[in-house]
Amino acid sequence: MFPNIEPLKQPAKGTADMASSRAPGYGVSEHRGARRLPPRAYYTAILVALAPMVMLFAAFGSSYIVRQGLSNDWREMSMPPVLWVNTLLLILSSLALEGARRALKNGNTAAFKRYWSTGTVLGLGFVAGQGVVWWQLASQGIYVHTNPSSSFFYLLTVTHVLHLLGGVGALTWVLSKTPRLRVEAGRCVSVDVSATYWHFMDGVWLFVFGLFLIGR
Repeated sequence: MFPNIEPLKQPAKGTADMASSRAPGYGVSEHRGARRLPPRAYYTAILVALAPMVMLFAAFGSSYIVRQGLSNDWREMSMPPVLWVNTLLLILSSLALEGARRALKNGNTAAFKRYWSTGTVLGLGFVAGQGVVWWQLASQGIYVHTNPSSSFFYLLTVTHVLHLLGGVGALTWVLSKTPRLRVEAGRCVSVDVSATYWHFMDGVWLFVFGLFLIGR
């Protein structure tokens, strides 16, 4: 009278435990049920994010050179000596981050944290130093609207610092996650991506600083 209904087969205990351990939210390989992207995806994303920044600063640089050459009202402003100190701080911060990456590759988490903290503090020192530069210029009566040269100076330096603050946030985030870093074969994606972005912003500053020096 009734159709043949096969009883549901209960999975073996070992199989059920294995399946549950692979389910999102279980085990070490998943974090709160989120799927982990392959490392290549993060590297591709950072390269895509850096491309418009290259175009932006290249456009600013070419406009700076053209405006300087075609105008008779361009008056060179004196370069605050603090800029040299800031440049040194930024270079040292990149070197410290590379030291942190080498320490991580060798499995030395304590040295990694020490180097990474040093690089982050030096980066904050650069930002604070740029604030000193702007304060010095303002105390001399040099503002954005004072001259085309000062307009470009503020435009380039402020834009660079705004982008650099994103890098400071990334460095700070990595530092807060140091005890739980996922290290595979001595590498960590968040560390590599953050350091790559920071080195890029370091290179951008050297480009901008070079413009100021060459234009004098």
